[in-house]
Amino acid sequence: MARLGLEKTVVDEDVYARTLGRFREAGVVLPTLGQLRDPGTIPAAIRARLGAVDPDSPHPLNLFRVHWFNDATRRGIAAVPEHLELPSALTGVKARVVLALGNRFPMIHAHKVLAAYGCLVPRVVTGQFDPTRHRAVWPSTGNYCRGGVAISRILGCRGVAVLPENMSQERFDWLDRWVGDPGDVVRTPGSESNVKEIYDTCAALDRDPANIIFNQFCEFGNYLVHRTCTGPALEKIFGALAAGRPGAKLAAYVSASGSGGTLAAGDHLKERLGAKIVAVEALECPTLLYNGFGEHNIQGIGDKHLPYIHNVMNTDFVAGVSDQLTDTLLVLFNTDEGRRYLVERRGLAPAFVARLGDLGLSSICNLLAAVKTAKYLDLGPDDVVLTVATDGAAMYGSEVAKVTARDFGGRFDAVSAGETFGRALAGAATDHLLELSHLDRKRIFNLGYFTWVEQQGVSVEEFVARARQSFWDGLLELVPAWDAMIAEFNAKSGAGARAA
Repeated sequence: MARLGLEKTVVDEDVYARTLGRFREAGVVLPTLGQLRDPGTIPAAIRARLGAVDPDSPHPLNLFRVHWFNDATRRGIAAVPEHLELPSALTGVKARVVLALGNRFPMIHAHKVLAAYGCLVPRVVTGQFDPTRHRAVWPSTGNYCRGGVAISRILGCRGVAVLPENMSQERFDWLDRWVGDPGDVVRTPGSESNVKEIYDTCAALDRDPANIIFNQFCEFGNYLVHRTCTGPALEKIFGALAAGRPGAKLAAYVSASGSGGTLAAGDHLKERLGAKIVAVEALECPTLLYNGFGEHNIQGIGDKHLPYIHNVMNTDFVAGVSDQLTDTLLVLFNTDEGRRYLVERRGLAPAFVARLGDLGLSSICNLLAAVKTAKYLDLGPDDVVLTVATDGAAMYGSEVAKVTARDFGGRFDAVSAGETFGRALAGAATDHLLELSHLDRKRIFNLGYFTWVEQQGVSVEEFVARARQSFWDGLLELVPAWDAMIAEFNAKSGAGARAA
């Protein structure tokens, strides 16, 4: 298991041949990771055809939209990835807090479709996944499984979503529309924090050889697609922000832990721009901060474990954010009364306030952690804190209603709006933020032993190897090898020639 996703040669020629036939029949062309990093390198003929393709359809060409450069319509390519800079009147800090917008991605309106592709494509071109015989199983706390199901639909195979039963209703509504069989949506016990229950379910499913588990928490394709695609996209955003400002500095990159994949962009940004890396988790389940446990509702960041692909020894800070704050800010940002308060009492531009719908629960979590980081580091107007808005509020309409009933007696008014703003933003503090020493990093790193060695069967030698930065840097050599295999696969299938 530990080596899944690290192959650079064809493992099974028969599987490879059958997959070629399926892709040839379905007209599926695989983009290289280089093309997703820089969509300007996508063949002109494919880019021309994309304009007529619905970004929310299971069309094979939508694989060429699995990148950060989709414009607001999601039909064209933007020169700089879509992003939202938050004014100081909202954040209360002088630093520039900026979120890259994940809801510009195709089919699922979330960036996890990129992670799903990063896990899938190495298995396809090395002959480990046969879409004519295998079921693709996508363990997730919400968006990754949707991305996997969308890609499975494009490949004409069964995609199985495994996710906690208490995730937002909108996720299940989407899955009901996209899966071919209701039995392909597997609801595990609990909520966002119950990742072990997901692992246990996948272990049972894995006993059937027809099931292939695409475990985002341990597949290095997830790490690499974010380091080589998300990282450069964020660097492009910073370049645009720094234009004409010679003193501009990327002070920090902030990302909720989740599967550890999106954090990999920090390795790129630290290497290129010297940014500090901040890992974020729910305060109600402070696994990294305090070796703690619990339940929370920041949907999109599973915990009570340490992802195998989280490069802990390169992480600089851990920040805890309460789901009480993310829940109530979701209501503030997505109700008429809340938005009226932000415009009339806080002086925010109506056009900006309207864009707050681009932020879902984990996006708001990242926002709050970015503010916390800026305050802790005493950052000024030349400092930029970059983070990601993993998805938008469209996935959480049911959560707005639930939180309004639970926390505001069913009525969110101007007083509620002011209290929410004061508690979550004006009153933001630097508590529950840890600047990691070497010993802190070792403590967090060692915590992963209990999941990966004792429970998941990784050897001690492979587990320990991940403590060296040279291990993570060495993974980068896989990307050109995979891209060459993708190009060869497309040529053999013949689908690429037809698409052009």
